[in-house]
Order: sequence, then structure tokens, then C-alpha cells
Amino acid sequence: MTPLVYFVRHGQTDWNVAERFQGQRDVDINDVGRTQARRNGRRLAELLDDPGRFDFVASPLRRTCETMEIIRQEIGLAVQGYRLEPRLVEVHFGDWQGMTVDEVEATFPGVGAAREADKWEFHPPGVGAESYRMLSDRVAPWLSAIARDTVCVTHGGVIRAIFMLTGAVARAEAASLDIPQDRILRYRDGLLDWL
Repeated sequence: MTPLVYFVRHGQTDWNVAERFQGQRDVDINDVGRTQARRNGRRLAELLDDPGRFDFVASPLRRTCETMEIIRQEIGLAVQGYRLEPRLVEVHFGDWQGMTVDEVEATFPGVGAAREADKWEFHPPGVGAESYRMLSDRVAPWLSAIARDTVCVTHGGVIRAIFMLTGAVARAEAASLDIPQDRILRYRDGLLDWL
């Protein structure tokens, strides 16, 4: 039997509101994001029959760590009792990080159309930049190695990769999925469903 995994996207940030490419830039969650994290924590408190048997893991960025700490507090667990996993960090948007879609288009004319033509394979310019395919290659070994029931706080791009890696959606669809910040994604017996 495969482990049960609950995925949570980090709470909202001001950059989410401004529609800026965050990528691996370290941005804090805002008050709405903290409310979302508390809601997800309360929901997980209802879902976890024995929280002590779960592995708690998060991307090392501040927005995921704060979200995880709020969730653990709502469950009634020690805030710091989780581990960090670098492979769960968000996709790197290279030179686009910190820019809005309009700023990207103004700086790199025509690149938006190129990205939309194949969003999964598109590789932004800049050192360290990744395509969604590269992100999924990074996440796949972690996903396949999960050995116990887990609560994971990560990013929208990582969750898109998980949809593709589990066969829930095709890669073209996965790259454009809307990933909510106020819901929990359950992975059980090979199936994903939003709670």
C-alpha cells in the first residue's frame, strides 16, 4: 500500500497578488496567506488520525516554512518538528524572477507566446532557470521515495509536476493548472483529489 500524502501550497504572498514570478526568490506570506495556512492546519487536524506517524516536510523557502509552522501549530504539534527538502523548492524562473507578466513581455518581447506554445518545455532565460520538465525531473526521485504517510508544504509548480508525475493530467495541462492556496491535495492509492 502506498503512503498517504497531503500536499499544501504555501499561503498567499504579496507577489502572488501582484502576479510576479516568484520562483526561488524568498518572499514571505501575507496576512491572507497566514489565514489560509491556519484554515489548512485546522482541516489537517481533522484528517490526521495520528499526527505523530506522519513525516512533515517542506521546501526550504520562507513562505513554505512559515506555512508549515502555522499548520503544525493548528494541529497542536511543535512548530519546528519538520524537515526541509531542497528538491521541493519552486521552479526557477531565471531572469524573470521578481517580474510581472507585463514586465517580462516588455523586457523580452514575444517570449509570452513562445512560453504558451509549450509551457512544459519552455526554459526562461537566465542562470539557474528551469523548465517544468526539469522541475519534474528534480521532484520525481523524491516522490517515488516517499516511504511513510506525509504532510508536504511546497509550491504551485511542484504540485503541477506531481499532477503530471502521477499521471493525473497530461504535461500540457499540468503546466497551466490553477493550484489553490486554501485547499489540501490528498494523494492516496495513486489518486489525487482536492479537499
